[in-house]
Amino acid sequence: MTFSPAHWQSRLDALRAAHHVPGATLAVFAEGRIHELASGILHRGTGVEATTDSVFQLGSIAKLYTATLVMQLAAAGELDLDAPVIEVLPEFSVADPDATKTITARQLLSHTSGLTCDFTYDSGRGDDCLAKYVAAARNVALDCPPGTAVSYSSVGYNVLGRIVEVLTGRTWDQALKERLVAPLSLTHTMTLPEEALAFRTAMGHLPGDGPDPEPAPAWDMMPRSAGPYGRVLATAADVLRLAKLHLDGGSAPDGTQVLGARAVAEMQRWAADVPDKWTVSADGWGLGWSLYDWHGVPGYGHDGASIGQYGYVRVVPGADLVVVLLTNGGASRFLYADLMRELLRDLAGVHMPPAFAPPARPPVVDVAPLVGTYRREGVVITVGVGPDGAPRLRYEFVDGMRDFSPPLDMDLTPLSATVFAASGAGPSFGGDWMPVVFSTLVDGTPCCYIGMRCAPRADAG
Repeated sequence: MTFSPAHWQSRLDALRAAHHVPGATLAVFAEGRIHELASGILHRGTGVEATTDSVFQLGSIAKLYTATLVMQLAAAGELDLDAPVIEVLPEFSVADPDATKTITARQLLSHTSGLTCDFTYDSGRGDDCLAKYVAAARNVALDCPPGTAVSYSSVGYNVLGRIVEVLTGRTWDQALKERLVAPLSLTHTMTLPEEALAFRTAMGHLPGDGPDPEPAPAWDMMPRSAGPYGRVLATAADVLRLAKLHLDGGSAPDGTQVLGARAVAEMQRWAADVPDKWTVSADGWGLGWSLYDWHGVPGYGHDGASIGQYGYVRVVPGADLVVVLLTNGGASRFLYADLMRELLRDLAGVHMPPAFAPPARPPVVDVAPLVGTYRREGVVITVGVGPDGAPRLRYEFVDGMRDFSPPLDMDLTPLSATVFAASGAGPSFGGDWMPVVFSTLVDGTPCCYIGMRCAPRADAG
């Protein structure tokens, strides 16, 4: 199908309104050109209109920028992806001394290092914030032993950001601007909140008392040290231009080779299987990219979330197609699912899997082998059976995260013997289901995945 701006504007407007998303921007590279669309408002409190030059928080999409910087260094021979990180960062350390000696940049890129995700630490606004963050994370426990499983890790990407700083002699923010933003002419991409003041900027929204979300209590809650894993702000078109760099084999629009073609291919190569194929819709992981297998059609991309803002990048290389959707609250996942399903089907012949949800008649599953306690840094997951015989789960924050939220008690509905849909986790839009996936580490240890984070079995079983 030929890309029709009028048609897709109509679909974006209709789906955004149906899913109570205040504002959204869409950038699509199709038929050799970039198309930009916008819909709704940036802030329900002010009524400021969303436009194609509006800047959104990208959340974890920032990891793509850090991965690209790291692969630039690897392609230039300045970094050995398979050498221990301590060869570049002698100060790097984790709670397990043996793991400290073996964790590599390749494992950090593919989320197989075992480093945890949710270590929150504000190391200040100074240029030494990443160095301080890495030092503070020295005694944080691993989710699992290195190389035994995928466990989504923001800490790992901060370590990668620090590697960028050491090898370039620049702060991560400066390296990003000099090595990616400038060569790609990303005029609406930044890393710091004060930089966003010069642009039309989206406000995140969270569930309120009515059908529409309310402005979040704070625009941004991330410290500067969150940069490598979660602090990039940009327009949808600027995000698309970064993705298109990879689609074009590392070449910028002016022909400059910003990243070597071999490094581009390596990032898109399958590095690890993903037991939880629903939280971020990934079938596998490359070096930075989430990888998809849409019924035999390969693709890659990434999701991102900050406080009330959600972003999605999808690339179909066989169709020369890139789609970027940025939103600021409401049932953004449903807007993504409906709009992206139509776009990829009509423009690339891709048939995305249905939205995650239990069947009308769930299978009968023996949950006894799964009952027990699972633990990762800051979180304890307890699986049990309620008085009615139905499986239940308690998700509890402990240690340094104990004040993050009260314990969450959830009902589990089976999709299979190892995959469950959790409900009752708190306010959401549209009755969204949360995947809970049971798997095993390479050594056979049972584990539970929630939010792509691996929590190994902590009791005797």
